[in-house]
Amino acid sequence: MSRFFSNKFSGLAPYVPGEQPRGAEYIKLNTNESPFPPSPGAVAAGAKALERLMLYPDPECGALCAAAAETFGVRPEQVICTNGSDEVLSWAFAAFCDGDRPAVFPDVTYGFYPVFAREQGVPYREVPLKDDLTVDIDAFMEAKGTLVIANPNAPTGIALPRDVIEALLRADPARMVVVDEAYVDFGGESVVKLIERYDNLLVTQTFSKSRSMAGARLGLGFAAEPVIRDLNTLRFSVNPYNVNSVTLAAGIGALADPAYTAANCRTVIENRAFAAAELIKLGFELTDSRANFVFARYPGVDGETLYRELKAKGILVRHFARPERISDYLRITVGTRAQMEALLRALAEIINA
Repeated sequence: MSRFFSNKFSGLAPYVPGEQPRGAEYIKLNTNESPFPPSPGAVAAGAKALERLMLYPDPECGALCAAAAETFGVRPEQVICTNGSDEVLSWAFAAFCDGDRPAVFPDVTYGFYPVFAREQGVPYREVPLKDDLTVDIDAFMEAKGTLVIANPNAPTGIALPRDVIEALLRADPARMVVVDEAYVDFGGESVVKLIERYDNLLVTQTFSKSRSMAGARLGLGFAAEPVIRDLNTLRFSVNPYNVNSVTLAAGIGALADPAYTAANCRTVIENRAFAAAELIKLGFELTDSRANFVFARYPGVDGETLYRELKAKGILVRHFARPERISDYLRITVGTRAQMEALLRALAEIINA
């Protein structure tokens, strides 16, 4: 860092994104992107919006909020549109965490949560997952502060049922519960509708996974109107034009084509089941993933070795060296059937060598 960098960021450890390969051809199964292109409606709407790039985008994101409200069965005033779901999550840490309300999240979860906490200068507590890598609900029931739960969790893919989230909301109405539903469309249970009953709930979703728009950077937040007003106070204070015109239009186009999204999700779920069954046949151990990835380990072979040998064969997967208890696992994005078959062939060659 330079000598000008503020000491307040001296302890900031940046999030490490998955590899983005340059100059080589890989089967890319490391960043949980969709193997399918965006819907034709999203592409057409985004292309049309290019004609008006000389103008600022709508700071209210009115048309997209209305489309999202109709899709999810809520009111437009209960929706906020953001530059990826990371943005609304960052603002949630800023708005609803402080010295009296630390952030509380699992110790194995989305790696951006501790980064958000350190960036915002708020204390946080990591609750260890159980030995089976499930969330320790009893510990969260008793926790004081703002709860942040990815559901399904990442990188494990394990999902909590809706009634468990509702129990957390009821256990302490004075605390905020943030539920990150980035992967919910692949087998989880959404709790968006619960915002009508619980004013201490914020739900975030993304267009990056099931709607094939990772490159567009579009997220949504759902909450009671006062909570959305809090988040908009931050948004209009720091970045009122946070979602560009092309992304806004493409997002509306994607929401207008639910059949395309549903078909892609069904295919991913089918390919996940196929890959999981074949990995088990090879001797791998897996979590019960309800996301667009599998989380797998091969007894007796460390994850770093498998990751490097797969990369040498032209296949990228995600390996986490920390915490150590998941260092033997690989997080493998579910791609096309052909990509999964190539992965399985490569793994069979590696473990049988």
